[in-house]
Amino acid sequence: MRVRLDLAYDGTDFSGWAAQPGLRTVQGELTAALTTVLRQADPVRLTVAGRTDAGVHARGQVVHVDVERSAWAALPGRSDRDPGASLVSRLGGILPADVVVHRAAPVPAAFDARFAALERRYLYRIADAAATRDPLRRHDTVWWRRPLDVDAMDAAARSLVGLRDFAAFCKQREGATTIRTLLDFSWSRGPDGVLAGTVRADAFCHSMVRSLVGAVVPVGEGRRAPDWPRLLQDRAARAPEIHVMPAHGLSLEEVVYPDDADVAARSLVTRARRTVD
Repeated sequence: MRVRLDLAYDGTDFSGWAAQPGLRTVQGELTAALTTVLRQADPVRLTVAGRTDAGVHARGQVVHVDVERSAWAALPGRSDRDPGASLVSRLGGILPADVVVHRAAPVPAAFDARFAALERRYLYRIADAAATRDPLRRHDTVWWRRPLDVDAMDAAARSLVGLRDFAAFCKQREGATTIRTLLDFSWSRGPDGVLAGTVRADAFCHSMVRSLVGAVVPVGEGRRAPDWPRLLQDRAARAPEIHVMPAHGLSLEEVVYPDDADVAARSLVTRARRTVD
């Protein structure tokens, strides 16, 4: 049977999501904990909604794992708890403090944490010269020395929204498309003066979010014209002028999925190669 896990983690001390020999990763910690709790002889296999880079955080990450029905049914032991609640409780006793699984529940066999997603929402936080710098938020907020014009950044960001080729903002991988649907890219300043950038898309290519942020920050500083990011977008290759912003300001906030009846169809659409008319 297939089980969906909703989890969060502080990416500060991780070398990203993906398991790597000799490095501490979120996937490595979660795989080890699940393998122990489910009493599996071999490491369980995880499929994640989005592979976050080293230092990137997540508040709304989603994973799916296939579990033997007997192992699922055995989770409550002698208690009358739901197996999902039992799994969350047991994982909480094993996982380190910087990884928390909030929910575990069965899903249809066609559910795919990666390919069935409709959209992913990220948040990027910047404390510029006008903001209150909170040392308790230093691990998820980038401190920027220069003042930033949030209205100029917002206008530049919104000009990038739509179904387009984002090759200028991606570290390209051979054979992979860079066409994405950017659903929202906007900026606002909170009561504490911290700038919050919201980025929503059907999917993201490698380094895309931090590059998008890096393209509008110079606009906020007044060093680039408001239409500079949009002009970069017309390029068919990565733009070396873009500064990829620090990882720790970024957090995966939410992954949105269709109703259970539509997950199989959504996976087929996502797997199809995208084009721009």
